[in-house]
Amino acid sequence: MVCSKKPKIVLVPYPAQGHVTPMIQLATVLYDRGFQPIIVVPAFIYRRIVAKLDERSSKIIFMSIPDGLDKENYDFFSVNYSMENVMPTHLELKIQSLQEDDDYRGNVCLVVVDLLASWAIEVAACCTVPVAGFWPAMLATYKLIEAIPDLIQQGYISEFVIPIFSNFVFIRKYEASSRWKSSKSRKRMLFTGPTIVDHETFIPWLIGNPSSQKQRFMFWSRILERSRNLKWLLVNSFMEDNFDNYYSYDSQTINQSHHQKIDSVQQSSDHPRIFRVGPLTGHDTKLTKALTFWDEDRSCLDGLAKQKKSSVIYVSFGSWIGPIGQEKISELALGLENTKSPFIWVLGSTWRDGLPDGFLDRIRDIGKIVSWAPQKEVLQHSAVGCYLTHCGWNSTVEAIQCGKKLLCYPVAGDQFVNCTYIVDVWGIGAKMNGIRKSDVEEGVKRVMKGKRSEDMEDKIMKMKVRLNGEALCSRAVSNLTDFLDQIKKSTVVDSPDKLMFSL
Repeated sequence: MVCSKKPKIVLVPYPAQGHVTPMIQLATVLYDRGFQPIIVVPAFIYRRIVAKLDERSSKIIFMSIPDGLDKENYDFFSVNYSMENVMPTHLELKIQSLQEDDDYRGNVCLVVVDLLASWAIEVAACCTVPVAGFWPAMLATYKLIEAIPDLIQQGYISEFVIPIFSNFVFIRKYEASSRWKSSKSRKRMLFTGPTIVDHETFIPWLIGNPSSQKQRFMFWSRILERSRNLKWLLVNSFMEDNFDNYYSYDSQTINQSHHQKIDSVQQSSDHPRIFRVGPLTGHDTKLTKALTFWDEDRSCLDGLAKQKKSSVIYVSFGSWIGPIGQEKISELALGLENTKSPFIWVLGSTWRDGLPDGFLDRIRDIGKIVSWAPQKEVLQHSAVGCYLTHCGWNSTVEAIQCGKKLLCYPVAGDQFVNCTYIVDVWGIGAKMNGIRKSDVEEGVKRVMKGKRSEDMEDKIMKMKVRLNGEALCSRAVSNLTDFLDQIKKSTVVDSPDKLMFSL
């Protein structure tokens, strides 16, 4: 293990690929700012990445804590039980040992907690170490969770998590502005944003049967309650998410002028101060690329050079394909086949039983199916013209940075909000109405052919330039520096040599 006298920051991600990756990216930035990041993960995650670690050359230290989970069989609910009942004691012991170790004594200056691992907020408090939250997704999705008490108070949902009205609405800026003067109308607003969204799609706990929905609602409610005690929240978001073009439900964060936008949002006393530090995908290193939970099949890159520019469809629903189900795999397969376009499809072996008979033989010359792909490299290739995606935030940002139009099929959580921005705010993609083969064919045509496709291409290329530009990077660095200044002021109190910062 690499030890140093740099001030230590312990980072606790939610145990999923889409959360661990941005936490590693954040840790890389913190290392470059003069800190020694230590990422603590449960044992079932550590087992997946330990063989890929080379801590002799790594900037980041990885540590494991027991999780009590079966090595193979676990799901959202078993992981949640472990986080609430098993991991806290072990994390507390880990932080205490870091504080007491001669190499670390007095040097754990901060714990950064993914809000979906909110249990660690209380652990950090017990260890009397300052704690900051981390939201790995768009700011708009955090604001949705933050609105839960207002949803209940204003009668949009019951305390038993059941929607009361048939639809929730995101109110457009021009619609909201004419009503904002009326306090009565203001109280009726749920949450403002770009477009109308059906409540069954954009509320993240409405998944599964009523029992699982209640458990998921309790999960989100705990996150909100624990995050109220935070002073700071780092958000993997950026100004180009257009959130500030719209009136927020919280009047304290209203921003009506494009030229008066701010990257650091000062909330009220019972909410954390928000620092936008994204997009963190710009801080990819060999380590972040190597630490995937699955082995990448690089053979999918071999045939891209032989394909025409913008002709290939890339299909991936991330690391969590369960909600799609095998019954829809067949329709998706037939739809891809009927497009007559070359494609790369990321599909785990356990889901391939849903493929139609003879499918693999028929698409041998135009299609490639892999269990896991080097996604960023695929998206960067000029032959790829369309990304059929679940709209996970990391995938969305990577697609924009690579200038690829998106065909959207959101499955759960923040993916529906991301899809709304992709289609209705940014205009860089289209949403499939379903996942029947006809939906796939029609969706691919909309994104890859015709005038609408050309408009999407123009918008995605402009957004790519902004997202990869120096101005956005400079704002993110400035926000992070501002945050570290806050940490310095909050933690350096008694001994001048207790904590050394390199800002």
